[in-house]
Amino acid sequence: MDHARSLEGLLDKAEITELIHAYCYHFDRAEPEAVVALFTGDAELDYGPDVPTMKGVDEISPMISRGLAETFAATSHHVSNIVIRFDGPDAATSVCYLYAWQRYQGSDALSELWGQYHHSFRRSDAGWRISRLVLRAVGMKNFHRENMHPIGRRSDP
Repeated sequence: MDHARSLEGLLDKAEITELIHAYCYHFDRAEPEAVVALFTGDAELDYGPDVPTMKGVDEISPMISRGLAETFAATSHHVSNIVIRFDGPDAATSVCYLYAWQRYQGSDALSELWGQYHHSFRRSDAGWRISRLVLRAVGMKNFHRENMHPIGRRSDP
């Protein structure tokens, strides 16, 4: 039976969707420990070509903590159009659309980003966790990075 169409698959989709929402919720509340707890121990986090890809929570944790403490005074993340695909009962991928608003520390500067999160997930003893997250952008306004991964339009290089 197709896992995605089974009752367990539907429950897994709901749990994965809640996991995506939890990442946004805890990031916006500046709760780095709660954000990091959503990842597998060996997860990869790729915020774009200007930032080295982080591998494992030992690299992810300080980056998230530093960003929330030193870069962002406030953030607001909004996700939609979540598409989840299963690679068996214990692995999945997703793409969701993202709108992110930021206010920076020590400044009234505001920025916006329109893009997508590309996720991989793995089921663990604690439930579904993020094993890979890649941020891709289609547009930015006053964002703190110049270069971002494109979303993958046919015309993208």
